[in-house]
Amino acid sequence: MAEEVRGGTVCASGPAAPEPDTPRLRALLPPLRPPADRRRWIAVAVVLLLLVVVAVSCVDAGGDGGRPSSAAWQTPAGPDRPTLRRAAPPNVRIGTAVDSRLLDTDPRYRSTLAADFNAVTPEYVMKWAALERAPDRYDWEPPDRLVAFAEANGQAVYGHALVWHSSVPAWVSESWSPAQLRELLRKHITTVVSRYRGKVWAWDVVNEALAENGTLRQSIWLRKLGPGYLADAFRWAHEADPDARLFINDYGTEGRTKKADALWRLVRQLRSQGVPVQGVGFQSHLRADQDPTDIAGNLRRFAALGVAVAVTELDVRLQLPATPEKLVGQALLYQHVLEACLAVPTCESFTLWGFTDASSWITYHYPGYGAACVFDGELKPKPAHASLIAELREPRSAPPG
Repeated sequence: MAEEVRGGTVCASGPAAPEPDTPRLRALLPPLRPPADRRRWIAVAVVLLLLVVVAVSCVDAGGDGGRPSSAAWQTPAGPDRPTLRRAAPPNVRIGTAVDSRLLDTDPRYRSTLAADFNAVTPEYVMKWAALERAPDRYDWEPPDRLVAFAEANGQAVYGHALVWHSSVPAWVSESWSPAQLRELLRKHITTVVSRYRGKVWAWDVVNEALAENGTLRQSIWLRKLGPGYLADAFRWAHEADPDARLFINDYGTEGRTKKADALWRLVRQLRSQGVPVQGVGFQSHLRADQDPTDIAGNLRRFAALGVAVAVTELDVRLQLPATPEKLVGQALLYQHVLEACLAVPTCESFTLWGFTDASSWITYHYPGYGAACVFDGELKPKPAHASLIAELREPRSAPPG
């Protein structure tokens, strides 16, 4: 790796009658095609026209200030509600990041989590800074509870994350020698992966290794250990659990971007050296009004390297307030990303970064934006939920070979 990555740069070598059911909502949200396909824009125009009709006919005159009734956009809750899990194909995990606080305290949250998803990702509790707040004092209880919940509900666990520049415990000092830091990193990866061996199907081994311009991100690991830390991390994780799938995960790479190009080169280089990079995760924190460029083609070129691909952290934020029209645009983008992933034979999982607006990180990190999840703050499904179910149910021919 040291010969191929220098100076931190990756070298190239409806009506007033009751709430609409899901089939009716799916009719409003046809499968989204690539941006160049004019059918997408026709679909959007039709949807917006129908929205006006629905909004006018669903005004709640009993004190809601003339706003459209939210019933126009909510699938009734209950045991018969369509779920993502039931619609999922057998070869793709449909997951979500999990807020451990709500998992421990909110029965409705747990119920929805179990009903809609067959895979879970710990949002925070497996990150190093949360696991080991003091040297050799691991807090295993929160991640153990999540893993136990997943096992009880037949859900796969996607581990997140082993190495990340932003989750280094405060007691780790950059003044330590490279040898000390390298051994510390090896011990951490080995300890965590070994504990969950056979219980975690995949790991984000290295998270956000690249800067915006495609160079390797400056971090304590790069500065002290050099670029070889990437290969070391994957090899240590593989030794601790040879059966786990090992991913490199990053944001801003789901479409054709300079950063995506750099990630592609990095994965190619690592694999050429025999490093067990088995998958690439695309975080996909998106704005509803900004489609990634050629997401399907981008995922395919990574798959051609011989790796699995996964959407690992999808959310689609809206500029507030969230109007019915914006919610439909959001739903179409959610559907588009899922469609792109399902079009790639090596797509192994599709994960939302939280499923309810009650616990979304977006409001805190993007002032003026929010409503990014497929359930609202009251755990009622939004149009995006129905659009994902529609896409999951879309007939697909088997991949060649």
